[in-house]
Amino acid sequence: MSIPSVAAEEPQSVDKLPPIVRLAPRGLPYEIQCGDAFAYLQGLADESVQLVVTSPPYNVGKEYEDRLSHEDYVSWQSQIIRELVRVLAPGGSICWQVGNGVSNGEVIPLDAIFYPIFKAAGLKLRNRIVWTFGHGLHARRRFSGRHETILWFTKGDDYTFNLDSVRVPSKYPLKKHFKGPRRGEVSSNPLGKNPGDVWDIPNVKANHLEKTDHPCQFPVGLVERLILAMSNIEDAVLDPFLGSGTTAIAAVKNGRRGLGVDSVPEYIDIARDRLERLGRGELRTRPMNKPVYEPTGSPR
Repeated sequence: MSIPSVAAEEPQSVDKLPPIVRLAPRGLPYEIQCGDAFAYLQGLADESVQLVVTSPPYNVGKEYEDRLSHEDYVSWQSQIIRELVRVLAPGGSICWQVGNGVSNGEVIPLDAIFYPIFKAAGLKLRNRIVWTFGHGLHARRRFSGRHETILWFTKGDDYTFNLDSVRVPSKYPLKKHFKGPRRGEVSSNPLGKNPGDVWDIPNVKANHLEKTDHPCQFPVGLVERLILAMSNIEDAVLDPFLGSGTTAIAAVKNGRRGLGVDSVPEYIDIARDRLERLGRGELRTRPMNKPVYEPTGSPR
């Protein structure tokens, strides 16, 4: 089987790659390193991670991935997933963010491919979250893709879910009960409403304030919602395909410990720089619940 190799001067085992360790805000450490995802995971202790948030390679020939046959791609990802399940603590969660693969012009829904792999590993699907955005590549022979999905799996039934931490403003905050013993009382939750399973969050394109040189960067606000809902302060949050460091940034920003690995040295350099700027209070991120569009001026 062809498995992507470490994009470094020479392949090295994870124990030969010293982690980059810094003190983050509140004194919490983050640990990121350049290396192979599978080798890195083998070096982690059983049940040592509360939450995994990642976006794996889609096998579409991006600059950071080797194009594999479909069978080899699924086999490689299955190896990674088995290791992730091993290091995941009971009650922990895995959030697997994917779009579509494309083969000879045919769209391959990656979430449908990954579901049975996680199911066979003993995890349970709690939500299939649809992340929608307004901009992207323009297709000519099919409708342009404007959404991706996040599969949220848990290890067991007694899992962490902090709904109050991620509520969004109610559409009708002063709506009242119209009948019954509570007639006339406000019926909405004062903390806001459940955000639901369709999230409209801008993707990171050229004019996005978080944009780096990574070609497939996802927004900090997207990951923040997952981290706040599915982990607690000081929990370990892992991204085995770290890219530009968004998962580690969202973790540290919210008092968690950010862990991650990526095979591309340039991306680790970007992630390290962003984390250090976060520690200095210089990193700009788009607020998690900022509306996509805010009208200006007064109505006519």
